[in-house]
Amino acid sequence: MSTKSVFQEEKNPRGIPKAPFIANVEEYLGGPDGAAEAPLKNFQDAIAKYRYMDANLTQRRKGLEDKIPDIRKTLHMVEFLQEQREGKNKDDDLEDDLSDEENSDNPKKPLTTTFELNDTLFAEAELEDTDTVYLWLGANVMLSYKLSEAASLLRSKLDLAEASLKATIEDLEFMREQLTVMEVNTARVYNWDVKRRRERRLAGEGNGKKGS
Repeated sequence: MSTKSVFQEEKNPRGIPKAPFIANVEEYLGGPDGAAEAPLKNFQDAIAKYRYMDANLTQRRKGLEDKIPDIRKTLHMVEFLQEQREGKNKDDDLEDDLSDEENSDNPKKPLTTTFELNDTLFAEAELEDTDTVYLWLGANVMLSYKLSEAASLLRSKLDLAEASLKATIEDLEFMREQLTVMEVNTARVYNWDVKRRRERRLAGEGNGKKGS
């Protein structure tokens, strides 16, 4: 029996194979004299593969859970800058009706904000009116985008990341179900083999007493 035969052809949407539940151990092993050692080894190999996939998915989930808040925070900032700029443009239209003297009495002030240098350190900065932002794309790559383009890109990335996180969580739940099934299968086959060995030993002892 090969390791591949342990897994069923049925898979989840991301291609993770479903583990079979061994309802009849004797039938699965090929009869009352079927060997249990090879299937047990195959089960352990399958469990090791499931655990490896589980570790990778857990790491992926953690990465997404760290990434999504950063994307959401960046998107909120870009949307805020958009709102500020749209509000300023409306104010500029209204100010066209005012006199130059009145405008000089109320000069526009730059936006004051704080930005994060690391987890515990923030610095204050003044943001002048702009329609361009710079976004890190990873691998030490930064590109400039118009505010509308940046917002669209970030929304797309956020949707993809949230969909990926949902799929990863579903895969983890599915994976752990299959891992449990394989552990139950291992216990059932092992216990069946122990029972068979005990019955054979008792039968052998009974035959020995009859012979004597």
